[in-house]
Amino acid sequence: MLLHLGMSGRLTIGRAGTNATPPAHEHLVLETESGARAGLVDPRRFGMVDLVPTSEEDNHRLLAHLGMEPLSDAMSGPALADLFRSRRTPVKSALLDQKLIAGLGNIYVCEALFRCKIHPERQACTLTEGETEALAEAIPQILEQAIASGGSSLRDYVQADGTKGGFQDLHLVYGREGAPCPNCGEASPIRRITQAGRSTFFCATCQK
Repeated sequence: MLLHLGMSGRLTIGRAGTNATPPAHEHLVLETESGARAGLVDPRRFGMVDLVPTSEEDNHRLLAHLGMEPLSDAMSGPALADLFRSRRTPVKSALLDQKLIAGLGNIYVCEALFRCKIHPERQACTLTEGETEALAEAIPQILEQAIASGGSSLRDYVQADGTKGGFQDLHLVYGREGAPCPNCGEASPIRRITQAGRSTFFCATCQK
């Protein structure tokens, strides 16, 4: 079973048979023989559920064109260098391209570029070996920290048990426009620009 959450979908996990009022916009409920209950809540109806033969998973239309898994052994400096070698797009856009790297979102790309002191408007093909190595190390670290913290609750995102995530409290740049740079202090406040319709947060001093 392939379950896609779309833009704002979420999966709630609980116990079956509690006679509780179902959440609004719950479109699918799965109950197990052991008494677990999983509900798909999808206000915008951008999500989907599909049954796929296991042998055909990699060919599914939502999976066939996905890029590198960032938490796999495939994530490395040389691998990123190969992906970026001929790309003259901004490195921020390249990192968000799901055909190159699967699953990186706007928040975590902003945070990774800040940690590596890379300007988000740099052309991807101009990154040095040291910079791609730094990104390959920072990206999994940030994702693992975010997972351990329950994700980033900025608007309507909550965890499967209904509680908010905590990684938003650990953001160094994302959503912190005007705040002092953690590296440079008040002399260089965090800036926000728009790239491809998405907000980008960075420090113009330490991200050259």
